Amino acid sequence: MRKRQRAIGDPAVAAVFAACPEPVRSRLLALRRLILDTAQRTDGVGAIEETLKWGQPSYLTSASKSGSTVRIDGVKSVPNQYAIYFHCQTSLVETFRELYPELSYGGNRSILLDAGDELPEAALRHCVALALTYHLNKARGGVSTKPERRHSRLTPPSRPQDRPRRRRRTAPPGA
Repeated sequence: MRKRQRAIGDPAVAAVFAACPEPVRSRLLALRRLILDTAQRTDGVGAIEETLKWGQPSYLTSASKSGSTVRIDGVKSVPNQYAIYFHCQTSLVETFRELYPELSYGGNRSILLDAGDELPEAALRHCVALALTYHLNKARGGVSTKPERRHSRLTPPSRPQDRPRRRRRTAPPGA
Protein backbone atom coordinates (compact mmCIF):
# COMPACT_ATOMS: atom_id res chain seq x y z
CA MET A 1 0.00 0.00 0.00
CA ARG A 2 1.40 3.34 -1.06
CA LYS A 3 1.50 6.28 1.36
CA ARG A 4 -0.57 9.29 0.45
CA GLN A 5 1.66 12.11 -0.72
CA ARG A 6 1.22 15.58 0.74
CA ALA A 7 0.15 18.00 -1.98
CA ILE A 8 2.71 20.52 -3.18
CA GLY A 9 1.34 23.85 -1.97
CA ASP A 10 3.64 26.19 -3.89
CA PRO A 11 2.85 26.25 -7.65
CA ALA A 12 6.46 27.22 -8.43
CA VAL A 13 7.74 24.12 -6.61
CA ALA A 14 5.17 21.95 -8.41
CA ALA A 15 6.36 23.38 -11.74
CA VAL A 16 9.97 22.41 -11.00
CA PHE A 17 8.94 18.82 -10.31
CA ALA A 18 6.74 18.76 -13.43
CA ALA A 19 9.66 19.96 -15.58
CA CYS A 20 11.95 17.11 -14.49
CA PRO A 21 12.22 14.18 -16.88
CA GLU A 22 11.38 10.65 -15.77
CA PRO A 23 12.77 8.67 -13.98
CA VAL A 24 14.40 11.55 -12.06
CA ARG A 25 11.01 13.16 -11.32
CA SER A 26 9.64 10.08 -9.57
CA ARG A 27 12.89 9.70 -7.61
CA LEU A 28 12.80 13.35 -6.51
CA LEU A 29 9.17 12.95 -5.41
CA ALA A 30 10.18 9.85 -3.39
CA LEU A 31 12.99 11.88 -1.83
CA ARG A 32 10.50 14.66 -1.05
CA ARG A 33 8.23 12.16 0.74
CA LEU A 34 11.22 10.86 2.71
CA ILE A 35 12.21 14.40 3.80
CA LEU A 36 8.67 15.35 4.87
CA ASP A 37 8.13 12.02 6.66
CA THR A 38 11.50 12.26 8.44
CA ALA A 39 10.71 15.82 9.54
CA GLN A 40 7.38 14.71 10.95
CA ARG A 41 9.01 11.85 12.89
CA THR A 42 11.99 13.84 14.24
CA ASP A 43 11.61 15.56 17.62
CA GLY A 44 12.21 19.30 17.65
CA VAL A 45 11.82 19.89 13.90
CA GLY A 46 8.22 21.11 13.73
CA ALA A 47 6.54 22.28 10.55
CA ILE A 48 8.53 22.23 7.32
CA GLU A 49 8.33 25.03 4.76
CA GLU A 50 8.58 23.86 1.15
CA THR A 51 9.81 26.57 -1.20
CA LEU A 52 12.33 27.27 -3.96
CA LYS A 53 15.91 28.30 -3.25
CA TRP A 54 18.29 28.67 -6.18
CA GLY A 55 15.50 27.24 -8.33
CA GLN A 56 15.49 23.97 -6.36
CA PRO A 57 12.80 22.47 -4.10
CA SER A 58 13.96 23.33 -0.59
CA TYR A 59 12.87 22.27 2.87
CA LEU A 60 13.31 24.70 5.75
CA THR A 61 12.64 24.53 9.47
CA SER A 62 11.32 28.11 9.47
CA ALA A 63 9.11 27.76 12.54
CA SER A 64 11.50 25.94 14.88
CA LYS A 65 14.79 27.08 13.28
CA SER A 66 16.09 23.66 14.37
CA GLY A 67 18.00 22.79 11.24
CA SER A 68 19.79 23.60 8.05
CA THR A 69 18.05 23.90 4.67
CA VAL A 70 17.82 20.71 2.60
CA ARG A 71 17.46 21.04 -1.20
CA ILE A 72 16.84 18.44 -3.90
CA ASP A 73 17.25 18.54 -7.68
CA GLY A 74 18.38 16.64 -10.72
CA VAL A 75 22.06 16.96 -11.57
CA LYS A 76 22.06 19.01 -14.77
CA SER A 77 25.39 17.72 -16.09
CA VAL A 78 24.60 14.01 -15.56
CA PRO A 79 21.32 12.59 -16.91
CA ASN A 80 19.54 10.17 -14.55
CA GLN A 81 21.40 11.54 -11.53
CA TYR A 82 19.82 13.58 -8.75
CA ALA A 83 21.09 14.96 -5.48
CA ILE A 84 20.19 16.08 -2.01
CA TYR A 85 22.04 19.30 -1.13
CA PHE A 86 23.11 20.64 2.25
CA HIS A 87 24.64 23.94 3.33
CA CYS A 88 28.33 23.73 2.40
CA GLN A 89 29.53 25.69 5.45
CA THR A 90 28.25 23.07 7.88
CA SER A 91 29.99 19.86 8.88
CA LEU A 92 27.03 17.80 7.68
CA VAL A 93 28.48 16.21 4.54
CA GLU A 94 31.77 15.52 6.35
CA THR A 95 29.75 13.68 9.00
CA PHE A 96 27.76 11.77 6.37
CA ARG A 97 31.00 10.65 4.66
CA GLU A 98 32.23 9.12 7.91
CA LEU A 99 28.89 7.49 8.73
CA TYR A 100 28.06 6.29 5.20
CA PRO A 101 31.21 5.90 3.08
CA GLU A 102 29.24 3.76 0.60
CA LEU A 103 27.26 6.80 -0.61
CA SER A 104 28.47 9.10 -3.42
CA TYR A 105 29.16 12.73 -2.57
CA GLY A 106 29.47 15.97 -4.49
CA GLY A 107 32.17 17.90 -2.66
CA ASN A 108 31.10 19.19 0.75
CA ARG A 109 27.52 19.98 -0.26
CA SER A 110 25.61 16.98 -1.62
CA ILE A 111 24.81 13.30 -1.69
CA LEU A 112 24.60 12.10 -5.30
CA LEU A 113 22.06 9.46 -6.28
CA ASP A 114 21.42 7.51 -9.48
CA ALA A 115 17.83 7.15 -10.70
CA GLY A 116 18.53 3.53 -11.67
CA ASP A 117 19.54 2.55 -8.13
CA GLU A 118 17.37 1.83 -5.14
CA LEU A 119 17.04 4.72 -2.69
CA PRO A 120 19.30 4.13 0.36
CA GLU A 121 16.38 5.00 2.59
CA ALA A 122 17.78 4.29 6.07
CA ALA A 123 20.99 6.25 5.45
CA LEU A 124 19.14 9.18 3.86
CA ARG A 125 16.58 9.33 6.68
CA HIS A 126 19.43 9.62 9.18
CA CYS A 127 21.25 12.26 7.11
CA VAL A 128 18.06 14.31 6.67
CA ALA A 129 17.28 14.07 10.40
CA LEU A 130 20.80 15.32 11.22
CA ALA A 131 20.38 18.24 8.80
CA LEU A 132 16.92 19.19 10.09
CA THR A 133 18.24 19.25 13.68
CA TYR A 134 21.68 20.74 12.93
CA HIS A 135 21.16 24.03 14.85
CA LEU A 136 19.25 22.31 17.64
CA ASN A 137 22.11 19.85 18.15
CA LYS A 138 24.73 22.61 18.08
CA ALA A 139 22.76 24.59 20.69
CA ARG A 140 22.55 21.56 23.00
CA GLY A 141 26.31 21.38 23.04
CA GLY A 142 26.45 17.78 24.20
CA VAL A 143 25.00 16.34 21.02
CA SER A 144 27.24 16.78 18.01
CA THR A 145 26.62 15.84 14.40
CA LYS A 146 30.34 16.00 13.74
CA PRO A 147 32.30 12.82 14.39
CA GLU A 148 35.18 13.00 16.82
CA ARG A 149 38.41 13.84 15.07
CA ARG A 150 41.62 12.12 15.94
CA HIS A 151 44.82 13.83 14.91
CA SER A 152 48.11 12.25 14.11
CA ARG A 153 51.50 13.85 13.85
CA LEU A 154 51.12 13.72 10.06
CA THR A 155 47.84 15.63 9.96
CA PRO A 156 47.93 18.62 12.29
CA PRO A 157 44.68 19.92 13.74
CA SER A 158 43.16 22.62 11.59
CA ARG A 159 41.72 24.73 14.39
CA PRO A 160 44.03 26.60 16.81
CA GLN A 161 42.00 25.51 19.85
CA ASP A 162 42.60 21.83 18.89
CA ARG A 163 46.37 22.21 18.76
CA PRO A 164 48.47 21.26 21.77
CA ARG A 165 49.70 24.26 23.70
CA ARG A 166 53.40 24.95 23.64
CA ARG A 167 55.28 25.88 26.74
CA ARG A 168 56.64 29.35 26.65
CA ARG A 169 60.35 29.56 27.06
CA THR A 170 61.21 31.81 29.86
CA ALA A 171 64.54 33.37 30.41
CA PRO A 172 66.45 32.02 33.40
CA PRO A 173 66.26 34.28 36.45
CA GLY A 174 68.73 37.09 36.34
CA ALA A 175 69.27 36.90 32.58
